[in-house]
Amino acid sequence: MSLSRRQVAAAAMGAVPLAPAFGGSAHARARRTLHIAGDSTAAQKYADAAPETGWGMALPFFLRKELVVANHAVNGRSSKSFVDEGRLDAVLSVTRPGDFLFIQFGHNDEKAEDPARHTEPWSTYQEYLRTYVDGARARGARPVLATSVERRRFDAAGQALPTHGEYPAAVRALAAEERVALLDLQALSLALWQELGPERTKKYFDWTATEQDNTHFNPAGAIAVARLVARESLRRRVLGPRDLRRLDEPVAESWIDWPEAIA
Repeated sequence: MSLSRRQVAAAAMGAVPLAPAFGGSAHARARRTLHIAGDSTAAQKYADAAPETGWGMALPFFLRKELVVANHAVNGRSSKSFVDEGRLDAVLSVTRPGDFLFIQFGHNDEKAEDPARHTEPWSTYQEYLRTYVDGARARGARPVLATSVERRRFDAAGQALPTHGEYPAAVRALAAEERVALLDLQALSLALWQELGPERTKKYFDWTATEQDNTHFNPAGAIAVARLVARESLRRRVLGPRDLRRLDEPVAESWIDWPEAIA
């Protein structure tokens, strides 16, 4: 499905609730923007979805005000469907030299039963991800690839299990081939879930009285993953110490806000 020009423009505006307008003062225009293209694990959630929280909602708590987050991630999208719906074009239309494009897909690429979203890890998945990389570079922005954050899954012995098959390896290989910075969120989150264990991890996912969701985060989980993103961005020299804050400080779950959905 393709979006009309009006729909693409609306997507560009509606998907960036944390970004400032590009007009205004010279100081505002000098700010860099960190764009996120991804799926529901990163996406902005609205009041009707609370307490479900994407890690992109918590990332600004670890960044200084000079670096703003434009969260374009959308529930249910794959690297393919995000492009096919015109969403990547919308992101690139507001991307400026000096910006960043963080790219995290995989959860929905894995859905072989859905041809609108499915990609194969060593062919079409890499091809679509390369489109994001090339698009960011063409606009003078820095692309950053991220492997998919892990689901909550343990075996009977309490061992945290990987769930994404060959997709993380395909991202790692593409990052090396294209010389793109890699945030290995799959490995980092898997290690964190292992450290926390089966019971404590329930407090990081969207577990409620009526639902046991082992994919999506609550505020605690989103904050924990955003902290991984921030720390790894520093370690990989994507961001510098002056871009970051609170890496080792508490972040209150009450800081998370779920706005009303955009009409």
